[in-house]
Amino acid sequence: MFKWLTRTVFLLSVVSLLNDMAGELLYPVLPLYLTSIGYGVVWIGILEGVAEAVAGSTKSWFGEWSDHLGKRLPFVRFGYFLSAIAKPSLIFIASPFWALFTRASDRLGKGVRTGARDAMLAEETGQNVRGKVFGFHRAMDTAGAFIGPVIALVWIGFHRDGNYRPLFYFALLPGLFGVSVLFLLKEKAGKVKSSVHRKKLFSFSYWKRSSRAFRRLVGILTLFALFNSSDMFLLLRVKDLFPNGAIISGWNISPAMLVIACYIFSNFIYAIISFPAGSLSDRSGPKKMLIMGFVFFVMMYSGMALLVPGHSGNLRIVVLLFFIYGLYSAFTDGISRAWVSMICGQEDKGKALGLFSAFASIATLFASVTAGLLWKFAGPLPVFILPSLVAVITIFWLIFLTKEPEFKKK
Repeated sequence: MFKWLTRTVFLLSVVSLLNDMAGELLYPVLPLYLTSIGYGVVWIGILEGVAEAVAGSTKSWFGEWSDHLGKRLPFVRFGYFLSAIAKPSLIFIASPFWALFTRASDRLGKGVRTGARDAMLAEETGQNVRGKVFGFHRAMDTAGAFIGPVIALVWIGFHRDGNYRPLFYFALLPGLFGVSVLFLLKEKAGKVKSSVHRKKLFSFSYWKRSSRAFRRLVGILTLFALFNSSDMFLLLRVKDLFPNGAIISGWNISPAMLVIACYIFSNFIYAIISFPAGSLSDRSGPKKMLIMGFVFFVMMYSGMALLVPGHSGNLRIVVLLFFIYGLYSAFTDGISRAWVSMICGQEDKGKALGLFSAFASIATLFASVTAGLLWKFAGPLPVFILPSLVAVITIFWLIFLTKEPEFKKK
């Protein structure tokens, strides 16, 4: 029944849980910390955009390199190690330039590991259970993204003086423990090596020789990513809607606690739905799941755009919208990777999955910088309306112009 859950799939998923526990412990407090050291919405957009661009510009290259060597683990180990030490280092110097350097280093670690790790997951199983594998991995990954912010929320609940430094120090522990778990893994023997490896770091050569199905799918998802800014803007929107916090059952909840609570709730939904969504995609195909996911996205972003700060009914609506956002993530993240892995050659999985992640990350540079500028000069409304409109275009593209991959459905 669980033959798809191999030792490699399980351990990689545990490492992702620990890494995300460390990173997501800090992520919801990051916009609060950044504003305290002088970052405005424009600079937050630039920071997140540049950080994702660093990851994006390296994912394909490192994925291709791992294909060429026929080795995955060195890339996975070094990538997770770099992220583990870069995340907490942000606190050492209260400078916008240091913040940019540490965030970029963290994302470089993601660039080094992503293609190789996703290829390891894809190589462990057949196509008929790949949705389960990626769904389980995303569920474990997001479980860490749930646990981390819970720790941050508890800390802030007991320390309302705005001192976030201990959280950054604590984040070192799960990150480094996750790296140590990777040494329990061994390379799978007999992997097919790719004869192609470009010396240029910013190489997107695989795009030219990829299949039409790959270009259609990755093309539309990249177009969507060009307008889908960092989740930090969703968190800033919560703070904007509740500048004085909220009173829940007699408890006075600060804006910082409310931001983290919304983030936790969304990740909780994402974590518990990811595996069922992946399993469902194995039976009904990934196309329906992705379309449903983008419908959820439209509901979330258009809802956040239309809310008015200070309205008494905002809290219930925001809770519902973050529930919907968790569904969107569960129905798109792991499933899109599983679909991409089905439409590339066995020897090209590292570069194909790396290139897919690369395009999405580079697109985030444009999306986040644009979102910061729009927010500053036009307010939050266009920051959420524009992605909603592009998501509608994506839905129609998937319905009419993107074919389902052929694979054995259970």
